[in-house]
Amino acid sequence: MKKILVTGANGQLGSCIQETVNRNPNELLQFRFEDSNGLDITNAEQVAEYFNQNTFHYVVNCAAYTAVDKAESEPERAYEVNAIGVKNIAIACKKHNSVLIHISTDYVFDGEKIGAYTIHDSTNPKNVYGKTKLEGEEFAFEIHPKTFVIRTSWVYSEYGNNFVKTMRRLFQEKEELSIVNDQIGKPTNALRLAEKILELIHTENTNFGLYHYASDEAMTWYEFAVKIKEQMQSNIMLKPIATSEFPTAAKRPKNSVLEVNL
Repeated sequence: MKKILVTGANGQLGSCIQETVNRNPNELLQFRFEDSNGLDITNAEQVAEYFNQNTFHYVVNCAAYTAVDKAESEPERAYEVNAIGVKNIAIACKKHNSVLIHISTDYVFDGEKIGAYTIHDSTNPKNVYGKTKLEGEEFAFEIHPKTFVIRTSWVYSEYGNNFVKTMRRLFQEKEELSIVNDQIGKPTNALRLAEKILELIHTENTNFGLYHYASDEAMTWYEFAVKIKEQMQSNIMLKPIATSEFPTAAKRPKNSVLEVNL
């Protein structure tokens, strides 16, 4: 039997992994799902003790500080979770010979490239969130050779906070919305990503390293909103605008399209 720990269990991806596992139970896989109350990954002593008391074949680290704009005013907290937390998990995984599957982001890139970003492209994050996530990647690879890092983008699901849920709510509250139309990426269904992660575990894949996973179709936020509008059959008026017309605390990459290799 394989024992699997999933951190960040109440987030979008953690919740989708739970849904997928519950929908397709496998008696050969035993999962433990932990949120920050059950396991604070920023606390090195707690992580070490937790792993001393529990044995895992795989650890899927979905825990992250994902408030992109808030991270600009809370860089220390973002660094604790996105970098130091990963370091603590990687140390424990190496000590106990657990495979680490760590989730990262398209925001490690600056968005200046023409075309899709590959795993070989240079990183250059434009915001605190992206910088701390990149530092987490680096800790994972430096510490533990049995590591998968999966970068993904524009994640949405029925859980947590995401663009799709925000649009659905606003479409019911507003008559008109302005949506940024000069940032491009690939919206990714968290359930599909959950299935990919479970596939790595089921197949006992040992091709450790860096991977990109996202949906097939690249689009702008405005184009994404149009698709949601069509799905909801809403009458809301959508207006495309430039990023400069919608200032945010954190700078976003204009292009964060990922070339998928997973």
